Amino acid sequence: MKQKIAVLTGGGDCPGLNGAVKWVTKSALDSKLAEKRSVSFEVIGIAEGWRGLVEVDPDDPKSCDRYLKHLDQEIVRTWDRYGGTNLGTSRTNPFSPKNDRSDKVVENIKKLGIDVVVALGGEDTLGVAYKLHKLGVKTVGIPKTIDNDLTGTDYSLGFDTAVNVIMEEIDRLRTTAGSHSRIFVVETMGRHAGWLALHGGECSGAYIILIPEHMFDMDRVCELLQERKGREINYSIIVVSEGAKPSGQHEFLRDSKVDEFGHSSLGGIASFVAGEIEKQTGFESRHLILSHLQRGGTPSARDRLMARWFGIAAVDMIINEDFGRMVSLVRGEITSVPMKEILHKLKLVDVAKQYDTERYNGRRSIM
Repeated sequence: MKQKIAVLTGGGDCPGLNGAVKWVTKSALDSKLAEKRSVSFEVIGIAEGWRGLVEVDPDDPKSCDRYLKHLDQEIVRTWDRYGGTNLGTSRTNPFSPKNDRSDKVVENIKKLGIDVVVALGGEDTLGVAYKLHKLGVKTVGIPKTIDNDLTGTDYSLGFDTAVNVIMEEIDRLRTTAGSHSRIFVVETMGRHAGWLALHGGECSGAYIILIPEHMFDMDRVCELLQERKGREINYSIIVVSEGAKPSGQHEFLRDSKVDEFGHSSLGGIASFVAGEIEKQTGFESRHLILSHLQRGGTPSARDRLMARWFGIAAVDMIINEDFGRMVSLVRGEITSVPMKEILHKLKLVDVAKQYDTERYNGRRSIM
C-alpha cells in the first residue's frame, strides 16, 4: 500500500523548517525502513502554506506545477543547512469567518490523492490542521514558532536561533552604547509571551527586560536607570517584547492591519520607552527594532537537531496512525499531544517563578 504525504509550512518563516521537511521526506522514503513497513510513501511539498491547498487546481497542470513540489531524498539533501522555508509560506486561513474556503481545501486534498497532511506551524497553522482533522482529513502537526509559546511542548522550531540572533545583535550594540554612554532599548518579537525577550535579555546581560506577562511602571524603569548612574557602567541595554505594556495601557500597534487570523501588527513600544527615558531622566536614549532579523539566518545546532527529531517523529506518527496530534518535546523526550489541547492556551512566562518584578529582569534565585 502506498500513501501520499503532503508537507506544508504556515505562518512566519524561521530556521528549522527546511530541516523538518527534509527529515519527514528522508524518513518516509528511507529504503531500509521501508523493508520493515507495511506501507510505502510518496512525499509532496505544498507551496505557500494553506494558500497552496486553497488555490491549487488539481485539474490544471500549470497550477499543480506552481503549488505542488515533488520531494525526494536528493532534493532535500541540503535543506537543513538553510533558514526560511523552501516551500514558501503564508498566513492564509481557510476557515476565515470572512471567507471560509475549508470545503475547497478538503475537496482539493481528495482530488490530489493526499492521504496525510503534515503541517509545520504555530497555533494558527495547527489550529487549521485540527479543524481539518475534525472534517476527516488525516493531519499531523510539527511545532514552529520563534515565540516558543505553544503549549504541550517544551520547544518549538526557530526559538533557539532567534535567541542567538538577539544575543549577537546586542553584543554588537554594546560597543556603540558604551562609546556614546547611551541607553539602548531593543524591541524583540513576542505578542503575548516574553520568552524571546527574557531569554535573549538574560543571555546578553540586559539590565532591564520588559515582557507581556507583567505590566511595567515607566517610573520604576527610570528609577532603576538612575540607581545605576555613577557606577562603573555608563550605558544600559533594555530588552522589551513587542507585546509588553506600560501600566494602564494597551499594547502598541504598528498599523491598523489585521491578518486572516485576527492578529494586529504590533510595534512601537521600544520607541515609547526610549522617549520616556529621555524625557524623565535626560539620559540619551535610542531604540532598535530587531523585527524580521530574528527570523533570518541559518538554523542553530539545536534547531537542526530538533528539526531532525520532529520530522522523524511525524513519520512515526503517520505509521502508527496518530492523527490529529502534534509532535512535542516534553522533559527531554519526543512524544505527541492532541492538537485540540494546544489551541487557545499559550505557554507564557511564569512570572512568579521566572521573573523578578522588582528588578524587571530574570530571577536571580532558582529555588
